[in-house]
Amino acid sequence: MRIFIIGASGLVGSNCLDCMRRDPDIQVIGSHLSFATIDTEYFNVFDPDASTFDLSAFNPDVIMHTGALTHVDYCETHPEESYHHTVESVQAVLELALKYKSKLIYISSDYVFDGKKGPYTEDGPVNPLNIYGKHKLEAEQIIQKMISDYLILRVTNVFGNEIRGKNFVAFLIKEAQKNKKKNLRLPSDQYATPINANDIGHISCRLIRDNKRGIYHLASDEYLNRVELAEKVLQYFPGSALHIEPVLTRDMNQPASRPLRGGLKTDKIKKEYSDIHFSTVNDYMEEQYDL
Repeated sequence: MRIFIIGASGLVGSNCLDCMRRDPDIQVIGSHLSFATIDTEYFNVFDPDASTFDLSAFNPDVIMHTGALTHVDYCETHPEESYHHTVESVQAVLELALKYKSKLIYISSDYVFDGKKGPYTEDGPVNPLNIYGKHKLEAEQIIQKMISDYLILRVTNVFGNEIRGKNFVAFLIKEAQKNKKKNLRLPSDQYATPINANDIGHISCRLIRDNKRGIYHLASDEYLNRVELAEKVLQYFPGSALHIEPVLTRDMNQPASRPLRGGLKTDKIKKEYSDIHFSTVNDYMEEQYDL
C-alpha cells in the first residue's frame, strides 16, 4: 500500500509518518511545504508540478492531509489566510485524490462543535464558534460531498514528540526546564480530551488497513482543562519556578471564541476495536523520562 502524507513535518504528520514506516506492508512518503525535514519531500498542493516529489510516479493509494494552520487566534484575525490553508487546500487535495483514485484522510478538530455539551460523539450537532472551526467544518463538508472513500479524524489538544516542539505539553516542558520564574495565565474553564500524536499514527494505520470510512473521533479518556493539563506535566518538575494562574476564558480577551466544554467521545472506535488503548499525559511523561 502506498500512502502520501501532506504536512509530514508537523506534529500529527510526523508521528503518522514514523508509525507507517514501521509497517512492512506500507510504502509511505511524507511532504512538507514551509518547514523542511530530512524525512520529507517538498510538495505544494496548489502547484504539484513545481514540487520536488513526483506524486504521479508514486501513484498513492491513500492521501493523508495533516497540514494545517492551527493558530486559532491568528485564523480569527486573518480569515482569508485561514480559508486558503484550510478550505482551499482541501479542495486542492481532493483534486489529487480524485485524479489518483486515492482514499482521502483528513485531520479535523473538536472545534466544529460549540462546546456547550461536550465531549461529543461523531454525530453530535456541529456549530463552530470561530473562524478556525468554521473552516474545518466547511472542509469536512466538501470532502463528504465530493468523495465517498474518505476518513475524517477529529482530534483535539494534540501533544507528543515533534522537532519544533510547538504543542502545549512540549512548551510546558521547555519552560519548566529553564528553571526561571514565570507566570502562566491558563483557562480553568476550557475542557478537552488531549491525545498523543503517536496514538493518532498507530490508529490511522489500523483504520487504513481495514479500509474504514467515515468520521472517527480519536481522543484519550482524560477530560481536562488547561490548568489540570499543565499540573499533570509540571508534577514531573517539582523544582520548577513556573506559576500557574487559573483564569476564566472571558477574562483572557482572546480574538477567537473557544468552546468551553469541548472534547471528543471515542465509543465508536472502541466498539469496533476492543483492544484499542489511548495513552495518557502521564504515560507520555513517564516514557520521556524513563520513569
